[in-house]
This record gives sequence, C-alpha cells and structure tokens, in this order.
Amino acid sequence: MSTAAGTVVFAPDSFKGSIGAADAASALSAGWASVRPDDRVVLRPVADGGEGTLDAFAAAVAGATRMRVSVTGPDGTRTDASWLRLPPTEEAPAGTGVVELASTSGIELLGDQRLPWDADTTGFGQAIAAALDAGVSRLVLGIGSSASTDGGTGLLRALGATLTDRDSRPIGRGARGLSALMHADLTALQPPPTGGVIVLSDVTNPLLGPLGAATVFGPQKGFTPDDIAAVEDGLGRLAGLLPADPRTPGAGAAGGSGLALLAWGAQLVPGAGAVAELVGLRDALAAASVVVTGEGSFDRQSAAGKAPAHVAEVAGSLGVRIALAAGRIAANADLSAFAAAVSLIDISGSLDAARTEPARWLREAGAVLARSCG
Repeated sequence: MSTAAGTVVFAPDSFKGSIGAADAASALSAGWASVRPDDRVVLRPVADGGEGTLDAFAAAVAGATRMRVSVTGPDGTRTDASWLRLPPTEEAPAGTGVVELASTSGIELLGDQRLPWDADTTGFGQAIAAALDAGVSRLVLGIGSSASTDGGTGLLRALGATLTDRDSRPIGRGARGLSALMHADLTALQPPPTGGVIVLSDVTNPLLGPLGAATVFGPQKGFTPDDIAAVEDGLGRLAGLLPADPRTPGAGAAGGSGLALLAWGAQLVPGAGAVAELVGLRDALAAASVVVTGEGSFDRQSAAGKAPAHVAEVAGSLGVRIALAAGRIAANADLSAFAAAVSLIDISGSLDAARTEPARWLREAGAVLARSCG
C-alpha cells in the first residue's frame, strides 16, 4: 500500500561514459513521479571530482553560470569546454570557480584512442587561468578522469611556469616531455585566488612507487608494462623540482596533477564528501524520507570513497532510507545499507541496451524504486 507523500532526494553520480549525474537525477525523478506524483522531489546530483562534477554543481547551486572557454584538449587540438561560476558567498565574495579536468583534459575526450606519451593537462590549466582572469575568489577543481600522465606539467605551463631541458629549451608535451625535464621555474605562476584552491579527488595514491600514478593508472592511459619504469623516472624528475611532497596522499591523482596542484598551494580533499557539502546534500536530506543514489558500476570498491557510498553514509546518519540504481551491480557488492536496489542491465535485458538508452532505463528504475520503497 502506498505511503503518504514525502520528500525524495535524487543524488546519483554520473554513469560514466553513458549519462551525466544531473541528467541521471532528472531521469530517476521522472520515473519516481510517474508512480508517486504527490511526492516532492529534490535534485542533488553528486560527484567525486571526475566526470559530472560541473553538472552536479550546476544542478544544485542556484545562480550558477556556465562560462564558455576554448582550450587545448588532451590530443593537442582545440576543444570547446566551460567552467562554472558560483554566486558570491561570505567565504568567496567574488564567487567560486569550478573547473573540471574531465571536460578539458579528460580521457573521454579521446574517444577510443589513447595517447599515453603525448596527452597532457594544458586545457585544464587554460580553464583554470580563465577562471582566475575572471576574478573569482576561490577555486574548486575536480581532477578525475584524466587522459594523461604528465605530472600536471601542462596545467603548470598554462598558469605561467617554465619547464625546460638541459639546454633551456621547453620540454615536449605529456609524459614524453618529462624524460628531458631539468629545470622548473615557477616564479611567473599566476597566484592562487585569495580564498584558496580546493582539489577534489577520489584517489589517495602517492606520486611514485607501487601505488603511484604510473604503476596503478598508467595501463588505463595506454602504457604497456615495459613503459612504466620510464614514466616513473620522468615523474621522479618532476618531483625533485617542485616544492611538494610526492608521498602526499593524492599526489599521484590525475597522472600526477595532484603533485603539481600541491606545488601551487592547493589543498587536496576527498571529492565525494566535498562535493556533497558544497551542494548542500545534508540539508536536503534533513527533510527527506528517501534518497536515491547510483552510479554506472556498483561493486565492492564503491564503498571506498565513491559518491554513492558517501550519500549512503550521510543518509544513514540522518535515518533516511536509501535506494540504489546502478548500471551494473556486481555479485560482490554490499547492498546492506539499501532499502531497495535495481540494476539497469537487469531491467533493460542487456549491457548494450542500458548503455544505449540510459535515460529511458533510469526512468524505469525510478519507477521500480518508487514501487519498492515509496
């Protein structure tokens, strides 16, 4: 029997490579409303610093404005992107700039190709520079979904650094350029904004070693096992020239961009928790009876810093029931925190169907969850 109308918060992450967090929240809420039209729905899409971070802020923060910018993509060609300007606050009287690596230097921009040696973070740095030129008081940077392992050299140069070889010539792009790096002059770097720089990341890897950027993330960028030692050596060269500790948790994030941003004076924080705080998730959940979260693939690792796990943690602390929609739910996934869970593969019949029409199947998932725990 249907319960009385209540408030339902939709707080999914993006379904990577398929649908963004904001569109996923809209689709889930439409499906829920088709079953329970009297419920009040609140959209609070979330992210962990990767793809969908910009959309999450745009959907949750009233008055957020997209600022268009043309940047150099990870393959060296021009690409249209944007950063987000959030309205002024007491902490940031001239507004906050949100810049996402995924949409400026991200791996999704390469399609099916991989450019392990040459992809870089120039575009990310150019978008950061655009936000600084616009006069924001604070920066929030999402650094997930990187295409490169350049140690953040592209972004540093876009902000004014000079990186040269033994003959004082500029080094090349990407990881390839690191092998020739001998000098790093940071004196012309644009200063961080007065309100500081918060870097959102979902990983805590150091720069170097068996848990470092090259070893752990290099293969997904396209490096072969034989390449890793050379990339590690290049990152080590960079670490010896920058005023940051390569052992810092998160220094290895985004192919070493974490180290570059630490050297610039940024603060690295867990992405999921910071995004949730900045978009007001806890306040939204305080009046809710149910929260619906989700992501593309939910498995045992989803409990380690991913956005849905953080949503579940906050909801649990407030006594709010939690429902999950995921593209795929692995057999080893712990679903004990959820009142109901549904997989798009199960309701669509196949992985291809779920990926081809994610909004359709998320609407269906929303309806299924409304019947289960509405």
